[in-house]
Amino acid sequence: MVFSRRISRPSDRRGFSLIELLIVIAIILIILSIALPQMSKSRMQSQEMAAIATLRTINTEEIQYQSQFGQYATSLSQLGPPSAGAAEGPQAAGLIPANLASGTASGYKFTITATPQGYAVTAVPVVFNGTGRRTFYTDQTGIIRENWGQDPATANSPEIK
Repeated sequence: MVFSRRISRPSDRRGFSLIELLIVIAIILIILSIALPQMSKSRMQSQEMAAIATLRTINTEEIQYQSQFGQYATSLSQLGPPSAGAAEGPQAAGLIPANLASGTASGYKFTITATPQGYAVTAVPVVFNGTGRRTFYTDQTGIIRENWGQDPATANSPEIK
């Protein structure tokens, strides 16, 4: 009786062992734990930059509104599009898109208030430390100011350079 013993060779193996798979999963999790916070930070920074650009747009459209109607708009809806079938006018000048006229864009909440000199606009993150870490302020001077924190920026906050 002859027993043949088969010797396993590396080329005979098929698939991966459980240990090998667990090591690969652990490496992937380590890479994700490093990458996700950076991605979140980058996203927040891009939303802050979008908020600053939106404030510049609002300043530009306020100047246009003032030249057309002789006064500054006191709400975003006055700068926004008219309702279906209505003509553009002082209550809806059609200068900004509807989503911004509703008050929220790019993770920020925008608010216009009337002031004795003209207007003031504030931009506050919808979720602090989620959609932004800074609040912003601008007025008829066109200077954009920032506050690093939850408190809304004001006319006394530092100017963005």
